[in-house]
Amino acid sequence: MPRTRQTAAFALITVAALTLTACGSGDPAAAPSGAGAGSAGKGKTPTTDVVSSVRKSDGAAKLLPEQVRAAGTLSLASSVGAPPGAFYQEDGRTLAGADIDFADAVARKLGLKLKREVASFEAILPALGSGKYDLGTGNFGVTDERRKTIDFVTYINDGQGFAVREDSGLKKVTDLTQLCGLTVGTGAGTTFEATLEENKHLCADAGKKAYEVKTYADQAAVWISLQQGRSDVLMSTINGLRYAVSQQEGLRFLNEYKRLDVGFAFKKGTPLAPAFQAAVNGLKEDGTYDRILKKWGTSESAIETSQISPPEIG
Repeated sequence: MPRTRQTAAFALITVAALTLTACGSGDPAAAPSGAGAGSAGKGKTPTTDVVSSVRKSDGAAKLLPEQVRAAGTLSLASSVGAPPGAFYQEDGRTLAGADIDFADAVARKLGLKLKREVASFEAILPALGSGKYDLGTGNFGVTDERRKTIDFVTYINDGQGFAVREDSGLKKVTDLTQLCGLTVGTGAGTTFEATLEENKHLCADAGKKAYEVKTYADQAAVWISLQQGRSDVLMSTINGLRYAVSQQEGLRFLNEYKRLDVGFAFKKGTPLAPAFQAAVNGLKEDGTYDRILKKWGTSESAIETSQISPPEIG
């Protein structure tokens, strides 16, 4: 695709993103609004209903605190960014994505209704600690640092990866010193930003010029920075990057850098974790789990079993 056409395409992405409220997402990579993934094919949003057939599990529901069962509702903060995690459909109002399907399926398994509120990625974890929400979704990677203040119930495995323009000389990033002297674009408040900032010293240690980290609260802006040459390479989620480059010409997924478990996020010490773990495992048993992953083209991110706040993957 000629550079002028690419610029126009990315401009449309940015306009679409900025017209939506509270779309800030840290971990999901951005892609064209309304584009599809997985079984639906390129350019089409998957519409397969993989949730309505889920039946309540009395065993999992009994693990909920009595007051939660009586109320029948939980407040959920959702970070909305882009496919395949969570995004707005073309109407600008309807939410879709793997995170949306997993949360809705677990709620049905537990016999609950979710009061979903869209919130920015960087605001959700602090809000859980204050009690504003009962749980949050946003492709939250399970890290040892986050486990100090947050409990997780895992449901997929994703992680960190890189993408570049097709004309980049980078072939694979196995060591962050390969980024020395380059500008790296990523989302604000993410594990990617933390990883990059914590390891900046590696370039100086190797006698090389440090890489520059540019962060963006709006994920479409991250991709714009790459297309326009303000960033040399992007760091984001493996699934998000793979999806985005499959939908846009002129981009290349480099490689996976580090895998991370991803989970529902809760305030530390939550009594909800055992019930959610049982519900996720129940979805695996009845086949819903695999159907959600297939729908969004993320079957490689399947986990064997749900865990409560497991150690960070080394």
